Parts: sequence; C-alpha cells; structure tokens
Amino acid sequence: MIKRPLACLLGFLAATPVAFAADGVNLTIYRADGAELFGVQANGPVQDGYAVVHEKRDIALTGGTQDIVLGGFPYFLDTEALSLRFSGKARVASQRLTSAAGGNATLAAMVGKQVTVIGTAGQPITTGTLLRAGDGLQLRDGTGSTIVVRDFAAVSSHGDFPDTGATLTVRVADGSAGNDAAALDYPTQGLGWRASYIGTLAAGSSCRMSFQARASVANRSGRDWTDAQVKLVAGSPNMEKPVAYANAAPAPMMRKAGLMAMDSSSTDVRQQTLGDYRTYTLPGAVSLPDGSISQVPLYATRDVACERESVYELPGTGFQSGQPMINRSFNLGDSQEVTSKLRFDAFDTLPAGYLRVLTVDRDGNAELLGETRMADTPKGEKANVVLGNAIDLRGKNELTTFNVDQAAHRMDEGRRITLSNGGDEVKTVTVIVHPYRWNHWKLVSSSAKPTKQTPDTLEFHVDVPANGKTTLDYAVTYNWTAADAPAH
Repeated sequence: MIKRPLACLLGFLAATPVAFAADGVNLTIYRADGAELFGVQANGPVQDGYAVVHEKRDIALTGGTQDIVLGGFPYFLDTEALSLRFSGKARVASQRLTSAAGGNATLAAMVGKQVTVIGTAGQPITTGTLLRAGDGLQLRDGTGSTIVVRDFAAVSSHGDFPDTGATLTVRVADGSAGNDAAALDYPTQGLGWRASYIGTLAAGSSCRMSFQARASVANRSGRDWTDAQVKLVAGSPNMEKPVAYANAAPAPMMRKAGLMAMDSSSTDVRQQTLGDYRTYTLPGAVSLPDGSISQVPLYATRDVACERESVYELPGTGFQSGQPMINRSFNLGDSQEVTSKLRFDAFDTLPAGYLRVLTVDRDGNAELLGETRMADTPKGEKANVVLGNAIDLRGKNELTTFNVDQAAHRMDEGRRITLSNGGDEVKTVTVIVHPYRWNHWKLVSSSAKPTKQTPDTLEFHVDVPANGKTTLDYAVTYNWTAADAPAH
C-alpha cells in the first residue's frame, strides 16, 4: 500500500492502453560466479550475471497509431537491446524507457495492475487498471473511462510486483484493432548460475564416489520470476557493454536471500548445443523469487570411479630463463606440504563450478574432505581436484651435490627428498620434479625408477612406511652450448 497526500478527483482523459504480461516467461541465464550474486547476505539488486528475458505481453490494439505502456521490468536493463515484436502487422515506430525513483518507482512498478486508490479517511476513491504513475495517477475504470487522481492517501494492489519503476512507452503504427500477443525480449543483470557438484566417497580401499550435479541459480534482479521456463547456458560468451540501471540506486531490500532446493532426482533436463556453448533446459516451470538462490538438477546422480593421490611437488615449474641457471641457491625450496588430490573422468561435459568432496565418517555423518573450483571439463577429460594438505605427510628437499664446469658447458645436480608419514598406514606419495636450471638435461641416477618422464618433468611413486620415513635420491646433468653460456 502506497501513501501520498490528500486526494481529489480531476477528470476524464483519453485512454492509454497498457500491455499486460501473459502467463509464463522464458529465461536464458548465462553462467556467472560473483561472490555478491551468490552471497546470502546481499541486499538489493546486484549488477552481476547476465540473462535474456523472453516474455509475451497481451496488448490491446485500437488500430492505426497509438501509445502503449509496459511495466514490470527488472532493475538492470540493456535498453538498446530491448525488442518488442507483434504477431500481426503492427510495428514499433519508437520506444522510450522512463525510470522513476522513490515512491514513484513503486507506483510505476504497479502499471498494468488492478489497484484501488484510497483517500485520507480510508475510503476508496476509485478502482481500475493503473495506466501511468508520475504527476498523478492515471487509471482506466470498469466502464472504459480514464481518470486522473492528483492527491490520495494510499494505493492498494493484490500480489507481488517488482519495485523498479521502469516503464517502456512504445508508439505502435499500422496496427489492427484487437488483442496481440506481442513478444518482448531484453537482457538484464542480476541473474546468473553456476554448477554445484557433490562427490561422496564410498567406504573401502577402492576410489568410487556418488556424484551429484546441480545448478545454483541466483536471482538478484529486483523482480520475482514465477513459473518461468529456464534455459541455462554453459560457456563464456564475450560481453563488452555493461547493463545500465533501470532507475536510481535502490534502498536496501528488507527480504533476506533464501535458498530453495529442487528435486534432484529429475533426469529430464534437455541438453543442446548453442554455437560453441551448451544449454540445459530445465523440465517444467521454475519460480525464482527475488533475493533467492535455487538449486536444480543438471544430471542424475551416478556412481563414478576415481583415483586418490598424495603429491609432493618440488618448487619450480620447469625451465623459464634465457640461459642456464648456475646459481647454487636459485629456487632451492625446503620443506613443503604433501597435497591430497583426486581425479576422475568426466562422464559428460561438466560446466565450470564448485565441487565439494565428502566422506562418511564412522559416526555416519558426511564430512568435507575438500572443495575446489572446477573449470569447464569436456566429456572424457580428466577432472583434477585438490582436496587439501595431508596432515600426516611431509616432504623435505635438500641439495646434496652441485658442480658447474663452465668450460665444459656442464652442470651436475643431486637432490635428496625425505618423506615422512605420521599415520598408521603405508602411504604412496607421488613426487613431481621439474628440472628447471636449463632446458637440456638428463637423469643420471635415481634410487627409484621414475614412473613418468617428460621434457620438463620427472615423476616417482614412493612408498612411505607407517610412522616412518623414506628417502628418494636422484641426480641430473645439464649441458649447453657456447652460445647459451651464462655471462661470467
């Protein structure tokens, strides 16, 4: 109910037809990852995310040239991309988006609604469809007459409505008398989605997990979306232009963000390609209240094979300099954590999002082992997940030998890696080494045979006894030419 000063009835004017929203709306929502967009404490609309709204508006055409008014827009709009198309011969001659602020914004958001205007004594002044809100209220009553109310105490309307106050005035030409289900399309911000995965590891020595794939859809657009058909786009289209405000900065919303979980057992999500991207069309109608985060299924829950790995990786990621690095202390490193990792084959294309890996403890509760952000992972590719640092495992890296013979263009380096295990079970640790001093090297000796060797990587699998230690020794030789020789 909107309060204003004392009311008096002014008179009758020519009617301005209003476009009423038809049942249902189609939303194409693109992936987003903003912390504010998905934060449960955010107040008010958020200028993040991207969606395209496809609506049907039932418009009463009088024939010839006329002006119509459309309301009920979200807070952020790309006005240059807003499009209204008629099913018949009518065409848009011009259009103008008008914003309002404060009380006028709330009133303008009620355009097209059935309202009752109330006087200071609480008496109803008039009832009808609100056509315009600004310098007075313009309404059309049940007889088809149009009235303007300048002063009033309150306006009452049933149902929720978006509090943006933006209205679109469209001049229509060449129309025929009658109702037209016009198509309205426009981009907006405040809507976005990202993938949300949960992998629950099964008990036992083999690595298997129950894998749930859902989409988290955030709505901070300033408008409720009821019974919408929703299509989610996975991929990253290029977007250059920021979407503008539909009105002045809003006051903080009193409504707290909510979480709404939907049925994750559904398997009816329809996938299609869209250029170089992928779309997921959700089954049935979905309601997205403003200020909410909703979860909907992407794939049916399935059992997935996986691999667990403990990794100790020496500092450095391979040779990066323009000449051999003959400084003994360059990038030596020392003690370092042993990282717990998990990997599995993507059973289908997995859009970017967050994966939480759980395990069921002895008390029967599912507990968190780690959370990581996953990039877009095509079907059949490895998804690599960093769970965290292993509390019982440690590694230490020492330089045991180092000799440089610049005349012979040769450098010899020996290393010892000591791995310790404070747990009660034998652990296998994958040791990853990047010979970084020069791009031409060879392994001379090692206390364990490497399991993998590439131009910039050595990899060893080392068993570490329970409550014990083990060492790995290896030596490499670097050679270079006179042209590559470092300066003295």
